[in-house]
Amino acid sequence: MRQIYLLTLLAFCLSCNTGSNEKPISNAVSSNLESNPYSQEKHLKNIRQLTFGGDNAEAYWSFADDKLVFQATNTKWGVECDQIYVFDPAVDLDSTYRPQLVSTGKGRTTCSYFMPGDSTVIFASTHLANDDCPPTPERRSDGKYVWPIYDSFDIFVSNLKGEVVQQLTDEPGYDAEATLSPQGDKIVFTSMRTGDLELFTMDIDGGNVQQVTSGLGYDGGAFFSPDGKQLIFRSSRPKTEEEIKNYKDLLNEGLVQPTEMELYICNVDGSDLRQITNLGKANWAPFFHPSGQKVIFSSNHKSERGFPFNLYMINVDGTGLEQITFDDTFDSFPMFSYNGKMLVFASNRDNGGTRDTNLFLAEWVE
Repeated sequence: MRQIYLLTLLAFCLSCNTGSNEKPISNAVSSNLESNPYSQEKHLKNIRQLTFGGDNAEAYWSFADDKLVFQATNTKWGVECDQIYVFDPAVDLDSTYRPQLVSTGKGRTTCSYFMPGDSTVIFASTHLANDDCPPTPERRSDGKYVWPIYDSFDIFVSNLKGEVVQQLTDEPGYDAEATLSPQGDKIVFTSMRTGDLELFTMDIDGGNVQQVTSGLGYDGGAFFSPDGKQLIFRSSRPKTEEEIKNYKDLLNEGLVQPTEMELYICNVDGSDLRQITNLGKANWAPFFHPSGQKVIFSSNHKSERGFPFNLYMINVDGTGLEQITFDDTFDSFPMFSYNGKMLVFASNRDNGGTRDTNLFLAEWVE
């Protein structure tokens, strides 16, 4: 799962009922910011808040740049566990309305993405194992912050009415974190099918599965380059004997500790693997700049207490690190629109002192 923003005091997964109450544009609550209050954010213009309340994250564009798919929990929607929604970014969502539900409303979901044609979406879900939300790990006596790796996650495709039309994985163990190439011909995802958390690719019909990574550690959150030839991902690869033992022991419990991660790039077949950050702490949620020569990502490497997380940009050769956002809480999950003009991201900014995470949209300025 890509939801490390639990580190920023969020309770990330909660269950949901299945109705839809998509908000009409005429009732939208506007939160357009006339000017950017964060004067150092020179790459972001006309920032606009899209959601208002709850935990909203991992918003990703349709191929036509006219819709966003995202995951949310919102008690005012009756949502107790992450589910997947689609909406028009021209419509603001206040806490009393919710967009079209496209997951089943059962179990826990994560990591959605549009399929070619924009009439279906892909996501991971636990609903085949149980209608209820799977339990979250209790606070550990050793103080380690951990993620659960639910072996009931499989990858599904649904239409925009919320009807599952295809199941793409059925291997034992965790299958999730699927995204598509801009060419619409390949899917990359993370799987436990080899006994470790590795990256795999498959065709959009679920066939032709190919293993990409093989190094010990949690490889995940992968995205394709604009030309579809490379992958950017984050990895928590243990190196010392103590780190390796800790990783394997937690994995045997169905857990990972995602507090130390760096970014890697490789070709789609796994060749030319190279590490591009060495910043320490958690560097994750990467996405290629439209040029294919840079990567935007979230990091807390400057933080003393685990947060804030801010967005940064770095060249694909690991040079030229630049800070993009300057929030004092949490910014992550950036995605450029396919035309390269807009950036959507999740943030705790402007939440009135609550723990709400909302979606924001900005024009991108080079």
